[in-house]
Amino acid sequence: MGVSSCLSPTLDGSVIVDVEVQPSSKIQGITGFNAWRARISVAVKAEAKDGKANRAVLHVLATQLQLEARSLSITSGRKSRLKSVRVEDATPETLVRQIESILEAIE
Repeated sequence: MGVSSCLSPTLDGSVIVDVEVQPSSKIQGITGFNAWRARISVAVKAEAKDGKANRAVLHVLATQLQLEARSLSITSGRKSRLKSVRVEDATPETLVRQIESILEAIE
């Protein structure tokens, strides 16, 4: 199962990305792919309090995937480590290439 398994295209042309968040981490960024859960692992330095980790997740994804921050939003899992993030203005194919490139660089 590859990275594409964590992406779901929507009827309106956006993409839902399933992520697993590691709040209060020493590092920040996309750290891996959990094939068992079919989720991208995202570490953030922010603590999971008052929405800080949620904002950090959106910032990390926007930065690393080279997207506008306003094109990302959390659709589910606001109080969970398992989240779904809606990405507008990107295709699943483009996101797969970008995520795989990031994962190859950290291996």
